Amino acid sequence: MTADLESEAVEGAEPGAVEGEEPDPELTGPAPQRWRARTATEMIVSGLVGLFVSFKLSIEAWELAGDPGLDLACDINSSISCTTVAQTWQARILGFPNAFLGILFEGIVLAVSVAVVAGVRLPRWYMRCVEALYTVALFFALWLFTQSYFVIHALCPWCLLITLTTTLVWAGLTRMNVRDHVLPGGARLRWFVASGNDWIITVAFLVVLAAMVLVRYIV
Repeated sequence: MTADLESEAVEGAEPGAVEGEEPDPELTGPAPQRWRARTATEMIVSGLVGLFVSFKLSIEAWELAGDPGLDLACDINSSISCTTVAQTWQARILGFPNAFLGILFEGIVLAVSVAVVAGVRLPRWYMRCVEALYTVALFFALWLFTQSYFVIHALCPWCLLITLTTTLVWAGLTRMNVRDHVLPGGARLRWFVASGNDWIITVAFLVVLAAMVLVRYIV
């Protein structure tokens, strides 16, 4: 009976903790600066790629506005075509090219990421606002993907890259906010993130998206 109780106590303990000891603060407490800087650097790389693609899409939208019959370099066939996607209403959900929103979103997250690398700890309310804003960006990017995949039946390679970078930036931002106690979550969740297990979810999600593209448009 005593052995059973001791076993239950160990099983119920927080990950990374030994019975009678507190969980490792390195894994469940606020993230150390070196970890935050590394995560922010990953966000900067993805954000810069996203910013470049957003500018590229903005230029192409401008060119198409002047010449609707223009064939873009990323027009491979009827299924892989930037022109086909760019000429739909979904590409101008607010009345102007969606790429302009991409420039806004990437600019904000890049500014935050650079500040984090420099060692700045922004207020919790500010990071929550950034989290909310970029969550909107992620859902918007995924909505555009589903529209292209299920409704338009054509994919834009640049837009696929935006979906990839937006997912990676959101994952990094959320990872950081969980560890810094900006977002609600217990020690188990912070341990899960600090141990790098969240990457499994991110990679699995991206693999599913890639498989969808390969099955319908390439294989």
